[in-house]
Amino acid sequence: MDKIAVLIPCYNEEQTIGKVIRDWKEYLPDAVIYVYDNNSTDKTAELALQAGAIVRHESRQGKGNVIRRMFREIDSHCYIMVDGDDTYSAKHGPQMAQMVIEQQADMVIGDRLSSTYFQANKRPFHNTGNSLVRSAINKLFKTDIQDIMTGYRALSYLFAKSFPVLSKGFEIETEMTIHAVDKNMNVQNLVIDYQDRPEGSQSKLNTYSDGIKVIGTIFRLFKNYRPMMFFGTLAGILLAVSMSMFIPILLKFFKTGLVPNFPTLIVSGFIAMSAITSWFTGMLLETIVEKDRQAFEFRLHVLERMKNQAET
Repeated sequence: MDKIAVLIPCYNEEQTIGKVIRDWKEYLPDAVIYVYDNNSTDKTAELALQAGAIVRHESRQGKGNVIRRMFREIDSHCYIMVDGDDTYSAKHGPQMAQMVIEQQADMVIGDRLSSTYFQANKRPFHNTGNSLVRSAINKLFKTDIQDIMTGYRALSYLFAKSFPVLSKGFEIETEMTIHAVDKNMNVQNLVIDYQDRPEGSQSKLNTYSDGIKVIGTIFRLFKNYRPMMFFGTLAGILLAVSMSMFIPILLKFFKTGLVPNFPTLIVSGFIAMSAITSWFTGMLLETIVEKDRQAFEFRLHVLERMKNQAET
């Protein structure tokens, strides 16, 4: 088992990958550096190998698929996940590793947004998107994570081996953050320096299509992890609509003794039934989610035992 593993998912990063690996060798000389090439059409894999990294390959396209492969294949006390585009400084690596190994953090988030990101990043929609995602998740999940979508993180063995990777693309960072918050894992923020990609290096993140995927991921995970809040809110909206249709009919009935709008009354009744169904759905799913959290804690104990056995 490695003490520290630096994980670098890469797709066409020949311009920067050599420097990234050399920087990590300088700041964490004892770490094992893994580069996972994701169908690059340039010399990324070749240059990474020359720079001294262990190079492996993932044929299924998408960052989520690469991270799934990394977590399955690599055993380490501490995982440091970083992009291969030289936007994150390796100088923060030793402190992040220390927070995992010595302070028992399960996830250390490299916080760009509290540092130089908004000044260095030249893509304004990315600035807006990051701020909106951060605000949405912190409000929905009652937390205080400063940078949701950062690609710079340090992770514990327990997190890496217990995290069920479902996302295929760039929405993986959002999924990792919400999972850690929901499972009450030890999440810490560390403010880091950020610099934009060097000229000629192109981002693989599509502002609009990947942004829509991230929003969809937040919606899906909110429904799955907070079902009572999700379905309870839906029930409240449906009940309000039903009452807005029913009350005028009721007032007319009190005045005239007649029910003039039977179709509206019937629709109002069906909407009210939907509200009741939604409420009980949320209660049922909340119980299931609570049971899953209990089972997750048991899985952590099993993983801890497996880790101790591997060390001995």
